[in-house]
Amino acid sequence: MHMTGPGWHAGVAALRERAQASGHEVVDFSVGAPVDPTPEVVRRALAEHADAPGYPLTIGRPGLREAYAAWLGRVHGVRDLDPTATLPTVGSKELIGTLPLLALDADRPGPVAIPALAYPTYAVGARLAGRDVVVVDGPDDLRALDAAGGPPALLWVNSPSNPTGRTLAPAVLAELVALARERGTLLVSDECYLDLGWDTAAATVLDDAISGGSHEGVLAVHSLSKRSNLAGYRCGFVAGDPAVVARLTAARRDLGLILPGPQQAAAVAALDDEVHVAEQRARYGARRDALRAALVGGGFRVDHGEAGLYLWATRDEPSHETAGWLADRGVVCVDGVSYGPTGDRHVRLAFTATDEAVATAAARIAP
Repeated sequence: MHMTGPGWHAGVAALRERAQASGHEVVDFSVGAPVDPTPEVVRRALAEHADAPGYPLTIGRPGLREAYAAWLGRVHGVRDLDPTATLPTVGSKELIGTLPLLALDADRPGPVAIPALAYPTYAVGARLAGRDVVVVDGPDDLRALDAAGGPPALLWVNSPSNPTGRTLAPAVLAELVALARERGTLLVSDECYLDLGWDTAAATVLDDAISGGSHEGVLAVHSLSKRSNLAGYRCGFVAGDPAVVARLTAARRDLGLILPGPQQAAAVAALDDEVHVAEQRARYGARRDALRAALVGGGFRVDHGEAGLYLWATRDEPSHETAGWLADRGVVCVDGVSYGPTGDRHVRLAFTATDEAVATAAARIAP
């Protein structure tokens, strides 16, 4: 079972307390929250649209969905995406948590499938919808479910991955899409770190080479929190199967799950500007290199990490021992078992801290 909710937070809180008792100034790598300024172009758009006395539209202001479609086409090669097959969300986490409940027919049986190492909200959303949770880490796992109780109603794919930074090759994604369609399974790809490839470029499931030129049975979830330092603005969106997007639109309108109007304008500005994204990538790249070098120099091995904002590190010992070793040096991470039982020998470190904090931690890890 994945550690979720209070368990995850309690584990991190205990590590913070241990780090505070170490006598060192605490450096916290447990949360992947941006620390750099929100881009000026985005703040300016927010201010210009701050006078917003009326209710915003669930589908977004004019131009917002067009900006989503244009960005996916310009940056990620998604051709001919109809803007009406996109929908703004209040960040991506609330969508992930509510999607099984809102998108699946009650008479469609089957569990929700998640990766073996997974963002805890996938399982939270499944249980909110009254669905069992199973693990699918690739095409073979999906095939195996045919003989073990039937295919899932929904399959979560996360590439680049939180916590590992692993990316799935386009051929693997294409096979998963084909297998899901054959089984009537809705495939939803969490692509919140798509713009942060380091050793490889990550691909969206909406790419024609992966989707086969059709978005039927496929959704992609995106967030501007990481690429644009907009975690506080809660700007996300979902795109893909027009029928599923329409269903989500109707449900979210009734529930009031609507992105505020000023943030909608800010999202358009963020999507239309790639300069700030390149600048932020450079900052994260330098921090990643410094922290990774320190970990390797301090006797760690870093697995995956080819994309995203995290380093998945091990000292080939139980993960709680590694987390404690770091906490005794004032460094807070997340115990890998928080993301699933197979993470019991790794820890996750987010390199979203400041340059100074990364340098301080690096000196303690590899003195």
